[in-house]
Amino acid sequence: METARPVYERILLKLSGEALMGDMDYGIDPAYIRRLATEVKAVSDIGVEVAMVIGGGNIFRGAGLAEAGMDRVTGDHMGMLATVINCLSMQDALENLGAYCRVMSALEINSVCEDYIRRRAVRHLEKGRIVLFAAGTGNPFFTTDSAASLRAVEVGANIMIKGTKVDGIYDKDPMKHDDAVKYDVVSFDEAVEKRLGVMDQTAIVMCRDNNLPVKVFDMNQSGDLMRLVMGENVGTTVKQLD
Repeated sequence: METARPVYERILLKLSGEALMGDMDYGIDPAYIRRLATEVKAVSDIGVEVAMVIGGGNIFRGAGLAEAGMDRVTGDHMGMLATVINCLSMQDALENLGAYCRVMSALEINSVCEDYIRRRAVRHLEKGRIVLFAAGTGNPFFTTDSAASLRAVEVGANIMIKGTKVDGIYDKDPMKHDDAVKYDVVSFDEAVEKRLGVMDQTAIVMCRDNNLPVKVFDMNQSGDLMRLVMGENVGTTVKQLD
């Protein structure tokens, strides 16, 4: 009997900074980040090459700081540094589990992590190391969703996987509407036209133009990441439809 194999060779997993809070109101929940790290390592252990992008919203969100009166560029730079903190915490959790991991930053912070160099990042992935891309794109006015789609395209990921608090994409907010309908598959154009809130428009267009499928799933459901990479029907797929 043939052993089941993962359907993706290389993935990029995008997590929001809020995902690291667990049940806390702010910061990083060590128990929760360890659970996430355990699931990521399990996927890496079966031979899937894993890259990650983590947002910084659990610490600072540049757009929110700008709304409060701070200079937008300054706020975005603070948000980028928050993603470095989150990536270092995930690296620590992964390494405590015995995984090999590298943090690569779009901003030069040589004393704590590597600079992002595409060819080096690909080499890390080929060697089975989990690579965390920090500091967004290195530019203000771009979200970590946009950074994730950019890095996924650059390193040749087969799919971009976005972990959220809901089990897929709905026609309206399932937290507010009991009659919200979940999509199994949705096209990039529909996601843009209906503003389904998958990711920001820049990120969606980047994925569409480079034919990079996106999977949205609930990161809080233990085991769903493994089921997803093994090809089971988990979450919602966003892709180019004929």
